[in-house]
Amino acid sequence: MSCDSDQPCTNCCQHSKLLSPARMATLLSKLAGWQVLEGRRLHKEFSFPDFRTALTFTNHLGELAERVGHHPDIFLSWGKVQVEIWTHSKNGLTEADFSLAEQTDLIPTV
Repeated sequence: MSCDSDQPCTNCCQHSKLLSPARMATLLSKLAGWQVLEGRRLHKEFSFPDFRTALTFTNHLGELAERVGHHPDIFLSWGKVQVEIWTHSKNGLTEADFSLAEQTDLIPTV
């Protein structure tokens, strides 16, 4: 993936090119549970035993997003968090999106 987790993604997202369907499929095959929606967004639903754990995950994801400068849409409800990632300035998927998804999967879910 192209973005380093310690560096803001803002510049690379602005200069990144949209990915081809073939490249998306290759990167998606490395991510468990993620889907490409409408060819433009990554989506995954995370399950939790309660609201508090889902909220903690959401807060950790928010900290990650701030650190890397790339911000997903996060939908929080009791026992689940839905995450959608795409490069808003391109209205589609770039390498940075798959990098953020990969980093999101490293956040503890229990």
